[in-house]
Amino acid sequence: MNFFEHQDQARKSTRLMIMLYVVAVIGVVTAVTIALAIAWYWAVDERPPAGFYPWAAIGTLGTIVIASLYHIVRLREGGEAIARLVGAQRVAPGTRDPLERRLLNVVEEMAIAAGTRVPAVFVMQGETGINAFAAGYDVSNAVVAVTRGALQTLNRDELQAVVAHEFSHIVNGDMWLNIRMMGVLGGIVFIGAIGEFIMRSQGQSRSRRDSGSGGVFAFGLALMAIGYIGLFFARLIKAAVSRQREFLADASSVQFTRNPTGIAGALDQIRASAGGTLIANRYAEDMSHMFFGQAVKVWLGGMLDTHPPIDERIRRVLPSFGATEYRRGRVSAAVADGEGAPARATEASGKRASDQAHAWGRSVAQSVALAGALEAGKMDYARALIQRVPQQLRDALHKKDSAPAVVVALLLAPMAEVMEQQLAAARAGGAGKLADAAGALAPAATGLGAEFRLPLIDLALPSLKELPEESKAELLRAIEAVIQADRRVSLHEFVVLTLVRLQLDRTSVKADKSIVQSRAEIALLLSLMSHAGNRPEVAERAFLAGTKQLGLGDLALADRKSLDLANAGQALDKLRALAPLAKGELLGALFAAVTADGRIRIAEAELMRLVSAALSVPLPPMLTQIDPVTLAP
Repeated sequence: MNFFEHQDQARKSTRLMIMLYVVAVIGVVTAVTIALAIAWYWAVDERPPAGFYPWAAIGTLGTIVIASLYHIVRLREGGEAIARLVGAQRVAPGTRDPLERRLLNVVEEMAIAAGTRVPAVFVMQGETGINAFAAGYDVSNAVVAVTRGALQTLNRDELQAVVAHEFSHIVNGDMWLNIRMMGVLGGIVFIGAIGEFIMRSQGQSRSRRDSGSGGVFAFGLALMAIGYIGLFFARLIKAAVSRQREFLADASSVQFTRNPTGIAGALDQIRASAGGTLIANRYAEDMSHMFFGQAVKVWLGGMLDTHPPIDERIRRVLPSFGATEYRRGRVSAAVADGEGAPARATEASGKRASDQAHAWGRSVAQSVALAGALEAGKMDYARALIQRVPQQLRDALHKKDSAPAVVVALLLAPMAEVMEQQLAAARAGGAGKLADAAGALAPAATGLGAEFRLPLIDLALPSLKELPEESKAELLRAIEAVIQADRRVSLHEFVVLTLVRLQLDRTSVKADKSIVQSRAEIALLLSLMSHAGNRPEVAERAFLAGTKQLGLGDLALADRKSLDLANAGQALDKLRALAPLAKGELLGALFAAVTADGRIRIAEAELMRLVSAALSVPLPPMLTQIDPVTLAP
């Protein structure tokens, strides 16, 4: 399945979860109603009245539903809310801890290679077990968290394999399903928590020799026992939904890193570790289905385990793996000199190559399949690209006070006169300090090729998302001022503005719209893409190719002069609400338009990636070559 089919399948998996949830709720409601009836009989020594049972059932059902809704609302912030639940601490982009720096380097390389936005990175400092998780509602707002034990135990290859496993969950839609599961199942186990509270309060405040108190205590005990029934169902649901996804994520890790020994070695370290993958935090049970390894011990182990056995996971990724031989030659987890520092720029000479057209031999279906693909070789490209970023920019990207200036500097014109107009416009808009900082970075930024723009924005986003709201607003005003200074807003500039604005806005979108419901927005976006750098007759052919791909031959190409980029921004925003499979159809139409002549330029490829990023679709680098650039000394 491609990215869009995985996303759709993840949503369909909720049907299985809901079916099991309904069965669990019926069982818990029935058990609680019986317990209430027994408690009534104990307290008043007579049978409950006829209307008791339906009201007891309704009250119990309402309690479960309200508890589930509460958990869902509590998790509305997505990945960061979950990271905070387990006490994870966010890793500062400029951290000096060599283990944390190595983790950040791995995550950044992987995000660029996968075409996702760089996720926020967290460390569970107090956890000595080897574990990790990814969480979030979409690929644009994910977090990756690892335990301190994983950082201290795993070497770089093993850590990279674990992070690649988590990236598979990011691009395959598992995160969305996992958060939904965590919220919904919270209501089932809530009854047990009520029972435990009743038992504790009665045991502390009253004598159990009192018959009424004893009845209440017994009722609490019954509720706690029923809570274990809910816990059984919750674990059964998590095991049914998550186990096969772990095998898939292991396989994706191997595909992405081209190193089966990495994931096998990480699993072997878990097998050899005294703490294994166990998590001590109180929310480990709630989140057990989200972790890299089994986070809690369960009774009826095997049937209710959220993860397959370690030995089976190793056998599937590397049947020939030998633990003794591997451990004998294994590189330690210690950080080598320079490894825990930010990737250093390598020097290159010569002028940036022209944006030549490259033959594009992929069909539309093959092009769409690139979305969310964890392809071998892209990691090497990502690492090389990061190393070619001038050190001045690389350092600035990891600081909240300078990352906005990098984004603005990327939009500055290479010509001094035009650049000064742009900076003056930013200053006039109240962003004087930001304009000055961007001007200082301009010599390093303006010489970079198109293939650097989206990765640099992605590297800046973790810092940008941490800015206070007034600083975010100032950045958006500065970007608008810069791109409108010469009264000629390019499509690239417009998409950068739209992408940054959408990334800084945490508002979630319900993805359920169809192609037919979004005809007007699609026509506008296809018109923009078709006109990008093309003559009118070429734009017409590109537009027809796109509409033919969608089966919407009645759409009309908008005239270049009539295109309103403000409306286009609103169109892109609305297209985020397309259902997963509909997004795949739209991406196919965009590919058909851009490659109508069988070729694609670097600028077009990167524009496709920018548009895809704005739509929360991870599109990896398509032309994996780096133009030579002159780097600042």
